[in-house]
Amino acid sequence: MDELLLRSLTPDVLGILVRRGADFAAAEDAVQDALVEAVRVWPADPPRDPKGWLVTVAWRRFLDATRADAARRRREERVDEEPSPGPAPSVDDTLHLYFLCAHPSLTPSSAVALTLRAVGGLTTRQIARAYLVPEATMAQRISRAKRTVSDVRFDRPGDVATVLRVLYLVFNEGYSGDVDLAAEAIRLTRHLAAAIDHPEVAGLLALMLLHHARRAARTAPDGGLVPLAEQDRSRWDTSAIAEGVAILQAALARDRLGEYQAQAAVAALHADAPTAAETDWVQIVEWYDELVELTDSPVVRLNRAVAVGEADGPRAGLAELAELDDSLPRHTAVAAYLHERDGDPATAARLYAEAAREAPNLAERDHLTRQAARLNSRFPTKRPSPGPPLAS
Repeated sequence: MDELLLRSLTPDVLGILVRRGADFAAAEDAVQDALVEAVRVWPADPPRDPKGWLVTVAWRRFLDATRADAARRRREERVDEEPSPGPAPSVDDTLHLYFLCAHPSLTPSSAVALTLRAVGGLTTRQIARAYLVPEATMAQRISRAKRTVSDVRFDRPGDVATVLRVLYLVFNEGYSGDVDLAAEAIRLTRHLAAAIDHPEVAGLLALMLLHHARRAARTAPDGGLVPLAEQDRSRWDTSAIAEGVAILQAALARDRLGEYQAQAAVAALHADAPTAAETDWVQIVEWYDELVELTDSPVVRLNRAVAVGEADGPRAGLAELAELDDSLPRHTAVAAYLHERDGDPATAARLYAEAAREAPNLAERDHLTRQAARLNSRFPTKRPSPGPPLAS
């Protein structure tokens, strides 16, 4: 197998599929499938025209995927237009597929990536953003996952933890990305909670509801981000908050704490505060301590540094921040906020500008740029701090 030949042919094959009418993301996936098939077939039966072979196989894969997607949409439309008669519950194949793709033969990270691509409908680029890795890296990971399961029968479903991770990432992509999948993630999690008596499933559902309740207040009319401290709390969905808190309390009463329950507890404390100034930051730090014990996640430690800065003062937060890797996503934004709280606007402005250059999306970049400009303009009247950059 000449891997160099495959790599050299890939751009040409991709271009041919796009010229034939395939959108780039779908063409990319079809070419990846064709390359996997070439690796499997060519050693025993090399084609006389490698490029033509790849084009033919990739185009067939693209057509198959397009037809499958059209059939899925038609099924969904029929379900919407023709509700099932009588009290019989509707069958949700999607949730079953989530379990099947979380197969024991895959690593958790590969199962999540494959499920997001094959079932969740996310593009490779969107999945890469969720994982904070380059798109090319994620494309290779998904291709490896496809090769791993190509000869495996999906007769053993994956574990609940992997499915929850999939749903969590789908919700986050829908909540902050350019594909609105948040409502679908909540729907699927409700189905899972109804089918499985598991406190972490309840914890994830509560977390989604509490975050989703603030969605209307998260953006300004011009599309800009509104930090949690500045949000109009009258726009929060109080019924969703009440439901999320009730679900969380029932889960916590079972005394089987997991990371989603702990995250939901933090969200509930934010939702419970009548104003930003009345937020119980001491309790939030305690819940982050629990999360550190459960996950030892650098991102959790970064969020904890923000909470410590609110509970014990900005210098305490900066001391916690100094213990963390400064290459962490949003590390610079947190440093800017804490330096501003500590009365150092010059350093804060410089760090806000630096954080804007590192921002993962346009909305965050614009928000951070505005914070830098606000400090650099040297207003004669000191304006209030914009609130923790990670709390939204």
